[in-house]
Amino acid sequence: MKAAFLPDRGVVKVSGADARDFLNGLLTTDVTLLRPGLGRFGALLTPQGKITADFLITEVPPGDGGGFLIDCPRALAQGLADKLGFYRLRAKVTVENLSDSLGVLAAWDGDLAVTPDLAFADPRNAVLGWRIVVPGTLVQKTAGLIGAELVDSSAYEAHRIASGVPRGGLDFMYGDAFPHETNMDRLHGVDFDKGCYVGQEVVSRMQHRGTARTRTVRVVIEGAPPEAGAAILAGDKPLGTMGSSAAHAGLALIRVDRAADALATGTPLTAGGIAIRLADPDDVLITPKQTVA
Repeated sequence: MKAAFLPDRGVVKVSGADARDFLNGLLTTDVTLLRPGLGRFGALLTPQGKITADFLITEVPPGDGGGFLIDCPRALAQGLADKLGFYRLRAKVTVENLSDSLGVLAAWDGDLAVTPDLAFADPRNAVLGWRIVVPGTLVQKTAGLIGAELVDSSAYEAHRIASGVPRGGLDFMYGDAFPHETNMDRLHGVDFDKGCYVGQEVVSRMQHRGTARTRTVRVVIEGAPPEAGAAILAGDKPLGTMGSSAAHAGLALIRVDRAADALATGTPLTAGGIAIRLADPDDVLITPKQTVA
């Protein structure tokens, strides 16, 4: 088993008597289903339905103080805490940015020898393994406790990319992408049967009308990895933009209808002048509830 401390991740805590209902009224995920030892994937959206911040969230056991911990991009942690504080109004809720004292350890390729209190299976994709909220000073000890070899965070990045899971700031831009574009609907990040939340009407409409024409897909790179943000072309026609990459695997944000046309005609794809191809052509199959032309 491998484990890596993720320096780009921060931790925000939300606690108080109203914390569960407060969060459930804001986030795309159903917080009422959370329990200690479980994690859920979700996001806080703008009223227009675009992603302000995406994150994993778990409940803290009562013996550890209770409340909820949000595993989020560290660069967004303070802004997320401030935004949640803005929505707090009269709710009995406390929001704290704990990123200076707590971090996130990812563990994959095996089973935990011991399950720490603040550990949970990554809900996005089983192959991503586990997340463990831990003080930075206890990373080495925790890795030993769970029976994992501690490796560099770049190894986890390569694993994430190969697993087809996008990362905000590289594979999509915060404030500019809808949940469907980043596959949150496919990665269990949106609960379509829960009550209202910020941006819910837009996301629900995209789901039921099938208006998500852009998706994040896995690509195979035939040469040196292109830079993130490089334009992807089908022949000479724009198709999308390149995201993160590791060796010959990458992620790309593309128009699936145009990609499907390119596949049908055998038109080659390039990113920054480098040949690429779709890792799974089924990713761009057009169905009524995914895309429209």
